[in-house]
Amino acid sequence: MMWAGNAVVGRMLVGSMPPVAMNALRWALVALLLAPLAWRVLRSPHAVRARWRHLALLGALGVGTYNALQYLALQTSSPINVTLIGASIPVWMMVVGRIGFKQPLLARQLFGAALSVLGVLLVMAQGRWQLLRELQLVPGDLLMLLASLAWALYSWMLARPPASMLGSERPGWDWAEFLWIQVLFGLIWAGLCSGVEAAWLSPSDVPAWPQSAAAWGGLLFIAIGPSIVAYRCWGLGVQAVGPTLAGFFGNLTPVFAALWSALLLGQGPSWYHPCALLLISAGIVVSSGWRPVRGAVNGVLKNADDRPGRGG
Repeated sequence: MMWAGNAVVGRMLVGSMPPVAMNALRWALVALLLAPLAWRVLRSPHAVRARWRHLALLGALGVGTYNALQYLALQTSSPINVTLIGASIPVWMMVVGRIGFKQPLLARQLFGAALSVLGVLLVMAQGRWQLLRELQLVPGDLLMLLASLAWALYSWMLARPPASMLGSERPGWDWAEFLWIQVLFGLIWAGLCSGVEAAWLSPSDVPAWPQSAAAWGGLLFIAIGPSIVAYRCWGLGVQAVGPTLAGFFGNLTPVFAALWSALLLGQGPSWYHPCALLLISAGIVVSSGWRPVRGAVNGVLKNADDRPGRGG
């Protein structure tokens, strides 16, 4: 729900500040809010220095790139489109896993990928397949596809970290400390990109800072809800039911985006949005080979593929 709110509130803030600057401001607020929980990580600077390349790349992809591209996408695309295209991230994870990490692809995964891509095309064609022949994609749709690729790279780096981040070699950082370090590195990239954006924009285009209490309130929401609360809930959810089963809940993001959009923006979903969601969800279910079995912990239904060491 919080990640869907990020897309909708991001759309509401269009015109109130530059999108890349909004991303930098968001994560600067996150850094300030997390500092009381995470500042102790600075007591061991050598642990950060020894892993700075990995941490800097995580920050660039997860903080500096993905969210900036999402806010840029929202300048021309709707929150429903953005979250539906974002729901195809598992497909890009398969592509990145195969190319970058030699992960084998199964026939069911390829079929599932085809279903999910079909759902994305349905959104881009606005439910009229004949438009695909002369389709001129909205820039925001293409930017969100690029953002999805960045998130897939980020996720694989989390799932396949270097030896210095595994087992006894990994520093004893808790969730807040690990996120804070990523945010600090990501802010370097976000700040540089914001500077480039400011150099390109005319002073009369968009205010450099939020000019109203509503804009500051929206910025504070995306700093607390989607950035801190959602990340923490995600971590707890993965610990409780495993990464694969938790991943299916990501497909609820477009549903919540449709509800947020109807309530706050007056933009109800079109008929092709639920159809696209079904195609994307079916593709992910087929590609993952998910099947519920009785878990051993408190009778919770768990994925048969959730074994120790897979993702998370």
